[in-house]
Amino acid sequence: MTASNQEVSLGMPQLPAPAYPAEVLARLEADAKEVIARYPGSRSALLPLLHLVQSEEGYVSRTGMAFCADQLGLTTAEVTAVATFYTMYRRRPSGDYQVGVCTNTLCAVMGGDAIFDRLKEHLGVGNDETTDDGKVTLEHIECNAACDFAPVVMVNWEFFDNQTPESATRLVDDLIAGRTVEPTRGAPLCTYKDTARILAGFPDPRPGAVEASGGAGAASLIGLKLARGEAAPQARVVGPRGETPRGTKDVQPEDAAPHDPSPTEHLSSHDAPQKTSASDPEHPAGPAAEEGE
Repeated sequence: MTASNQEVSLGMPQLPAPAYPAEVLARLEADAKEVIARYPGSRSALLPLLHLVQSEEGYVSRTGMAFCADQLGLTTAEVTAVATFYTMYRRRPSGDYQVGVCTNTLCAVMGGDAIFDRLKEHLGVGNDETTDDGKVTLEHIECNAACDFAPVVMVNWEFFDNQTPESATRLVDDLIAGRTVEPTRGAPLCTYKDTARILAGFPDPRPGAVEASGGAGAASLIGLKLARGEAAPQARVVGPRGETPRGTKDVQPEDAAPHDPSPTEHLSSHDAPQKTSASDPEHPAGPAAEEGE
């Protein structure tokens, strides 16, 4: 049979997934019982159970999905549908350290794309691939909700902020060499399997991990305060429509007297909500005209 013929699928069904060894099965069943007991409906325990089996093998195998189905009285198709929907569940063996480079808009323009390209070349792997030593799995990921610190790299979901191609290269080298690596903020690093067990809802045994803070940056916090009305904006970001704001250029002077916005004044996105629909007759710019008018 030629190599090309070997690649042709004959449509034969897969054999049943192999079972866990007896001692592993007994341990996982005890853990699963504890997880399921937290929920009024057993089906709700599926996500943490997938983390549980991922903590055993480092990914969600067919054996792991069959285990979850048996524990919850679901079909393997139902479990597979969930396991393949969420990217936090690995579908093939991965490294001890999941290195994710944010390549969403802000991180990308701040250098995320350059970091990802450098790491691919340095590690000799592509997206969602693992180094030969099984230490690092590299992937590009979407927003980490840490735009204040762009570009951001995450290792097993812990933050490494304000990275550069050089610092990210040192980071993966330290991980491979087994040197101690400390996240910019948040809990100390642990292996991907250990992280999965914590995400399954079991206690984090690392000293100081629970107390460690992974809080947002100053820009996010001031934006949150503005949204809640807890802080007054100090400068106008966008001036009134069709006219220059009071003061010089597009920012009010610091000594400008506070005032209530006039009906025609366009507030910035940080100010209180107002009617902005282009079809609203009360819109400061007037109702939108029909095409061609």
